[in-house]
Amino acid sequence: MRLLEQRLRAHLAELDRDGLIRKRRPPQGIDLSSNDYLGLATHPLIKERMAAAVCAMGAGSTGSRLLRGERDCFTDLEQRFAAFKGTERSLYFSNGYLANLAVLTTFPEAGDTIFSDERNHASLIDGARLSRAKRVVFPHLCPGTIPEGAFLVTESVFGMDGDIAPLDRYTSDQYKELGSALIVDEAHSVGLYGDRGQGLVGGDGVFVSINPAGKALGVAGAFVAGPAWTIEYLEQRARPFIFSTAAPPAIAAALDASLDVIAAEPERRERVRSLARYLRERLTDAGMPVPLDDSPIIPVIIGENERAVAVAAALQAAGFDVRAIRPPTVPPGTARLRISVNVGLSEEILDRFVEDLCAAFS
Repeated sequence: MRLLEQRLRAHLAELDRDGLIRKRRPPQGIDLSSNDYLGLATHPLIKERMAAAVCAMGAGSTGSRLLRGERDCFTDLEQRFAAFKGTERSLYFSNGYLANLAVLTTFPEAGDTIFSDERNHASLIDGARLSRAKRVVFPHLCPGTIPEGAFLVTESVFGMDGDIAPLDRYTSDQYKELGSALIVDEAHSVGLYGDRGQGLVGGDGVFVSINPAGKALGVAGAFVAGPAWTIEYLEQRARPFIFSTAAPPAIAAALDASLDVIAAEPERRERVRSLARYLRERLTDAGMPVPLDDSPIIPVIIGENERAVAVAAALQAAGFDVRAIRPPTVPPGTARLRISVNVGLSEEILDRFVEDLCAAFS
């Protein structure tokens, strides 16, 4: 035990020396760091439906969905989400990490190959590592030539850079002819993109999509959506589904309300993307060039870990909830502020933020 303690303390000292010690910090100040892009986490209708569901169905599910944890509200919600997404079926998981582990440890088998973008989320990386398939990590957005029948794994909107995968290329005849199976994590797309907020991909050309519900949808969990035969297989074989206690049934009520709001208030996603374009223009004008698109995720690359922490601390002192993102979440030498735009902001707030950011750099 003493040797183990010494080893772990040495690892902690190394993290501290490299400026990589992380500290938990409750929300404080103006939100420029969360994934609640549409402001649905505090929407009155969603809170009301969730509270009513707790009173009606209790606080917990009491077991996995294959035991006593199944509820009609989950099945109904999965059907509704599949229609929203444009697929035959969907399956709900308690969180996005579990959903990605489930997909990548269930479908690829020994002898298969997984081609994974180098900037994919840790849950996709871990899922690929835990699978029995061969893994090939390709340069960001550039998979090159892939073998016949391979799994191609990508995010649609990348969570740390805010850029968008070339999904048209990944669903082109070139990849279809190879029989590749495209797996897309829509964590930062669903709710924000598409004519109905359904995200950047539907059923065409995609094997399955993973759609986390704790970001733009404002609640929790994740839906895996795809053809009926893929979802049936996932339900029968995915260990994270079979052996996990089901989410509280009130979550299903809240997500049903979230889909109602997304349908009824499209101006929310239009507004957040407009604000993102505005902030990108202001940052570029201030000498911090960023791509001029409308993704709400805007990286301000600083480089050094300690410097990123110091700039974040200065902005926090100015009243903005901004966090420093450091390796291994991002590549070494690219420590940054991950600015996240949400619908509750205004142009005036963003103007002040840019001024304070410039001051923090001076």
